[in-house]
Order: sequence, then C-alpha cells, then structure tokens
Amino acid sequence: MQLVTRDQLGWPSSAAPDQATTLGVKVHYEGTPVSTDLQADHSQCVQEVKDIRESHLANRQENYSDIAYNYLACVHGVLFEGRGIGKRTGANGNQDLNRAHYAICGLVGSDGLTEPTPELLSAIRDGIDLLQANGAGGEIRGHRDGYATDCPGEPLYRWVQAGAPRPGSTSTPQPSEPPADHPARYQVTINGLQYGNGAHGDHVTAVGQALVSQGFGSHYQVGPSPDWSDADTLNYRDFQLSLGYQGQDADGVPGESSLRQLLGYLPGGVPAFPGRQWFQPGAHNDYVAQLGRQLVARGYGQHYRVGAGPDWGEADRANVADFQRAQGWSGSDADGYPGPETWRRLWS
Repeated sequence: MQLVTRDQLGWPSSAAPDQATTLGVKVHYEGTPVSTDLQADHSQCVQEVKDIRESHLANRQENYSDIAYNYLACVHGVLFEGRGIGKRTGANGNQDLNRAHYAICGLVGSDGLTEPTPELLSAIRDGIDLLQANGAGGEIRGHRDGYATDCPGEPLYRWVQAGAPRPGSTSTPQPSEPPADHPARYQVTINGLQYGNGAHGDHVTAVGQALVSQGFGSHYQVGPSPDWSDADTLNYRDFQLSLGYQGQDADGVPGESSLRQLLGYLPGGVPAFPGRQWFQPGAHNDYVAQLGRQLVARGYGQHYRVGAGPDWGEADRANVADFQRAQGWSGSDADGYPGPETWRRLWS
C-alpha cells in the first residue's frame, strides 16, 4: 500500500464527527471533468486532492467540516488519507447514508480521465481493506446505491458490482452482508424522530410494544424500553424479513414504509413554522437544517450533493419546489420558499 497521510499533505486532524463502525464502504468518483494530465504527472494528483479539500471547505451550502471522503485513490496506485479511519464521511448524500457507509473517491471523472487504471482500483481496494480492518462492515456499494446520482460512473460501478476485486487476483470476492447475528448500529431520522442504535424516547418504546404485539419480540430479555438496543434491531429485522425485505432493507433499522406498516402511522408532530424570514438567500440557521433533513426524509433531497445543512442555498430551494409541485401547486405557490402550509404538509 502506498499511503499519503494527512500529515504529509500538511493538513491538521480531521474535524469530522467520529463514526466507529459502518455497514461498509461506498465508492465515488469526482463527477466532474478530470484532466488526463494526471496520468503523466503524479504531482498533479496530489494537487487534485488538495484542491478537492479546499473546494469542500469553501462550500458554504454543504457546510463541510473537512474533505468529504475518508480516502481518495489516484491512477498511480496511491491512497490519500481524507477524513481517515473512524470518521463519518460527508459524501454519501445525506446524514443517514453518511452514517451507514464510509466513502472512498477514485480520481476519475465524467469527462477526460474517466477509466480507472488497475493501479487506481488496487488503491481503492487498499482503502476498503483498511476501513474493513477498522470498523467497516462487508458491504461494498456505489454512491448511486440508495441515492439518485450517476456516481461513481459506469466503469467504477461495474467494478463495484463485480465485488471490487483486486486487479490480478485469481478469485473475485463478492460483497458480503453483515452476519445475521451482527446487528446494524446506525441511526435514521423519520418524521423528525430518531430510530436505531442509541435512539431514545417514547416512540422507541412504542415500536418495541408494536413488535411484541405482532409476535416479533423474541430478542427481548425484559421487554421494550425507551432506549433502542440491539434487541430492538434484531426484532425489527425479523419484522422486515416477514414483509419480504432482504439485504440492507432488512438490517433491523426502520425505514418509513416498514414503520408505517408496523404502527399504522408515522410518529412525530408538526413543529411550529418559524417564519419565512429564516429561509432567504444568505440565511444561516438551524431551521434551514431542520427543513433540509425533513425534505430528505420525505424523499425530496435529490438536489443536495452531500446533505442538508444550516446554510440556505439553491439546493434547498429546488428541493422545496419539488415538494410543492408534488402537492399540485404551481407558479408562485411552488417557488421553493416554504410557507406555513408547505411546512405543515412536509411534516404531515
């Protein structure tokens, strides 16, 4: 493995939040044209990585705390440390997806340098192996798996679908699912409430009680409680399997559809509308982040490159407009700026 560390790049320790475990790793590409000059001059690869970090830190709309990826790999077989081991990525599309998988970016793009070299694939594989030895589960996915994007491009995605084999290996490893007795340990937000490892509240108790009432309580030693535990995850997984879900869709962490099927409704009230003044160009506040998270939870987050944040931007406005048009509104009623009725429907 040829590894360039943050220290060697002249970067301080990553300010990204800690993330000790994930389901696995997602593979990315740059998604923009990448110069073919990188192939002949490795120093340009180093500069490319530095430029990516600089652009991420300058992106006020996404509010990155660091370069978004855990690692990056170049066509010369060099692996660059991004956020590194034990840090949550910022690249997978939203916070729930960021919690679920780490992220590695190959330095190829949508035009120019588009084909990964064997050396680049080996470097990505080095990064996957390194992350799997330090908390990542067995899943190897593309960014597009679970998020509306072309990333990581067709050449890299074909390699991911083949199991991300190391070039020159005699056997092709296949993506593995976490062992059946290894509960998923991440959280999702549905209708403003958290579910999954570490979630707390009366809504967690309600899920446990509903599982028991439908015959899916075998993993409880005592009974449902307000604190989400591995027993809740295992019982919920049994419920998901009974509905016909498979793979990651049956990992024991609720999704909106299965939760509605279990309870008959989605818990969570409508928070008070804070006022239109909080959602204007240049606004920076928690209400913008709250709105963005709910848009993502309702399936209207496709314009976010990474996820919701506190800075109001065009991605927020476009996502709100998509939701408004889905209500049958048009013209000034679907201008992308939330009012009281947009807010109410978004949480209803």
